[in-house]
Amino acid sequence: MKKFFSLMAIVAIISVSNCTRIPENNDPVIGIWSRLDVNELEESSREAVRQEWIFNDVYLGRYHRYENNTLVFKTDFNWEIRDGVYTINYPGTDMMSQEVVRKDLTAGEVLADTRDNILAFRE
Repeated sequence: MKKFFSLMAIVAIISVSNCTRIPENNDPVIGIWSRLDVNELEESSREAVRQEWIFNDVYLGRYHRYENNTLVFKTDFNWEIRDGVYTINYPGTDMMSQEVVRKDLTAGEVLADTRDNILAFRE
């Protein structure tokens, strides 16, 4: 009898846990976005700075910053969308929140800030 009740408890737990359904998020911002800047340090020396934002479907993401192909900073971020404007927050860092919009240009899809400056391109 004890085994029967244990089995029924397990079945009840499994059936209750399967009732919750995570809504599917198909937002077009999901994916990898990046930006590459090349800075002149001296006459013969350059520094390549690559930034990368990886957006996922649960309103979270990961930010990476590379300098000359070396990872120098990474952090998690959260994002939300309201009226077509994406707000990116970097909790636990001194990075400022960013408000961006997704645009389709002839060069491809971009994320631009509210002043129309391009933040990143879709990879």
